[in-house]
Amino acid sequence: MSTNKVIPGTLYLIPVTLGDDNIANALPPDVVKIAQKLETFVVENEKTARRFLGAIKTNKPVRELTFLTLNEHTPAKELPALLTPLLAGQDVGLMSEAGCPGVADPGALLAALAHGKGIRVAPLVGPSSILLSLMASGLNGQRFTFLGYIPSDKTARVQRLKEIEKASQKLNETQIFIETPYRNQHLLEDILASCNPNTKLCVACNISLPGETIVSRSISEWRKLTLPDLHKQPTVFLILA
Repeated sequence: MSTNKVIPGTLYLIPVTLGDDNIANALPPDVVKIAQKLETFVVENEKTARRFLGAIKTNKPVRELTFLTLNEHTPAKELPALLTPLLAGQDVGLMSEAGCPGVADPGALLAALAHGKGIRVAPLVGPSSILLSLMASGLNGQRFTFLGYIPSDKTARVQRLKEIEKASQKLNETQIFIETPYRNQHLLEDILASCNPNTKLCVACNISLPGETIVSRSISEWRKLTLPDLHKQPTVFLILA
């Protein structure tokens, strides 16, 4: 007697808005339609995921949707269980706090497991603060590296900034990095104090939001400006030496 093999579902990587901006301006209609139809989601933060899904008006009431958690605290041994609905034939949405799943967030771990099980991984179009800041920076878009977070300790941070600047100069490569929002101001001050005058710095704040500010200047020019208040504002930093 033959048995029918279950065809795995698709893991949709669902981008979200980068703040309280207009969903219609940030996400294509087809992306919203796919997200509206899904009933199971793997999310980094359930509260914000529910708010987003409520805003796009899912076909099924948000209270009836299934939420599974994947964040920086999720033990590696629990990851395979997140594939269970997919292996049972259900489509699942993966949502991140970082705008695009799999970029600077734990979602990449689930995508890797899905590939190993032959599950289709489908990235959907949406805003990435990293790419949007690079696009607007005027820095080298042919060669660039995203470094994620840099050290929070001041001494280690300054040393890392010098290493980043040196690598940028050697490779003619834009270096992109971020910091926890409440340390943004300290990071900006350290960049201006430790980098060479001719190094170019782009500070991209509140990307895609009403208060969006993107400024590209040399370090020497930055030192003459009144510095923006970046405290607790989502910001991407880019340098090109």
